[in-house]
Amino acid sequence: MTTKIRLVLLSAPLLAALAQFGIAQDAPLPPPGFHHLHLNSVDPEASIAFYTKNFKTTQRAMFDGKPALKALNVWILYNKVSSPPALTPQTAIWHYGWNVPDERAYYANYKAMGTKLLPLWTGEGDNYVIVSSDTWPGAAGTLGRTKEQIQEAKAQGIQPRGGAGFGYLGGPDGEMIEFAGNTPTEYFNHVHMYQDDPLCAVLWYQKHLNAPVRAGRGNEPQPTEENCKVARSEKSWPSLEKDGMYRAPGGGVSFGGVAMNWYVRPGDTPLVSTLGHQADHIALSVANLDAWLAKLKSEGVKILKEPYKFADTRAFMIEGPSKEALELVEVK
Repeated sequence: MTTKIRLVLLSAPLLAALAQFGIAQDAPLPPPGFHHLHLNSVDPEASIAFYTKNFKTTQRAMFDGKPALKALNVWILYNKVSSPPALTPQTAIWHYGWNVPDERAYYANYKAMGTKLLPLWTGEGDNYVIVSSDTWPGAAGTLGRTKEQIQEAKAQGIQPRGGAGFGYLGGPDGEMIEFAGNTPTEYFNHVHMYQDDPLCAVLWYQKHLNAPVRAGRGNEPQPTEENCKVARSEKSWPSLEKDGMYRAPGGGVSFGGVAMNWYVRPGDTPLVSTLGHQADHIALSVANLDAWLAKLKSEGVKILKEPYKFADTRAFMIEGPSKEALELVEVK
């Protein structure tokens, strides 16, 4: 394809904006990085103390004159609110978490400190585990087993693998925080999301945010506009919900080493905006805010907030495919 043909494929407003800001017209904007996760909390200092106690590489810091949490690789910022932030109805942000060097050692430490540990239900009555690897390993390349697959595991004498897996803490504002291992160092690893149609969300993040797509588990098809709407799978376990969870379809992207992993939304209730909930929004870092604003406007992306001052820089906010608020922060 020649340069001339490539230019025809771009909208006139976007071409003008890219030219104004010195960006080659046939070069895509580089993918954003992950800047911060923004939380609402009645007591940010107590929340920061919780995280620094339970995750060794985090520390209290200040951001724009306000208390904040500095993880090894990202920021956690806060809005102080007067009443407990909403946890329901469900938004697109489900939970978030860290990878840790020795999950079993962290688990033992959490028990000793009295940190709230959340049950992972196994699919058999009231039975639960705290670390996923203490129940049957996932089947067919997934992280869980359906009722039928649990019975197959029992019939075949398949045993839990032990060792590293994933588990969850209950946070001070009602949030769920994942800890998973084992990795060389502790770092903020992911935000786990719900999407109305995860494979369609992959396309949205590819198209609008130039996001690198994460390799999936199982046999999800390569999404296209024609096949991205896929029916939910059977529920499987282990699960934070006693009646199981939908693990397929699934997908995800990554920004600067932080994954955004998606599962199909549970139940039939539509997801609501993340704004005002415990996890208020996700912020991504970009080098040229004006070029990104022009691109996203030309593509019809919903702009929630036009550019505004943010600390010593600027930002604007958009809405993702399942009403997740995404802030783009300019970082030179």
